[in-house]
Amino acid sequence: MDIEKQKFPIGSFVKPEIINAEQLSIWIESIASFPDRLKAEVQDLSNEQLDTPYRENGWTIRQVVHHCADSHLNSFARFKLALTEDKPFIKPYFEDRWAEMVDSKNFPIASSIKILEGIHLRWTAILKNLSATDLTRTFVHPEHGKSFSLDENIGVYAWHCDHHLAHITTLKIREGW
Repeated sequence: MDIEKQKFPIGSFVKPEIINAEQLSIWIESIASFPDRLKAEVQDLSNEQLDTPYRENGWTIRQVVHHCADSHLNSFARFKLALTEDKPFIKPYFEDRWAEMVDSKNFPIASSIKILEGIHLRWTAILKNLSATDLTRTFVHPEHGKSFSLDENIGVYAWHCDHHLAHITTLKIREGW
């Protein structure tokens, strides 16, 4: 399997020209179901399997799980900032450095699964109750120098869930687990 397919097993996120209610509903369901889908894929893996990288020079499954908790915590905060402030500038973070910290590299995954379960319950409650006006609210990402609307970011995070889940599922298939 080529390296790009291992890095992006479901491809990159592509923003649709029009984001309609049906598309949003699909994305929100993907976000809502992510903790259960993730847990089902990792709960029976051994420590050796959790410490297997999904590609050469890539993160281990353990790091991917912890990264999802870190990333989704940040995204949840960004959504709340966008809903309560006018075009807030969000704080980027070095996800690669976070993934090398002891709580990501060597720590049991149960805590991050719990974080994801709690964050996704709360996040989904917000997502299912956004008005049309709320969906157009934005935050500014200083690294990209542009604003991101919440409707687009719902798609980005639905993709993010499926993207990292595919890292795990494709590795499991490749390894015969």
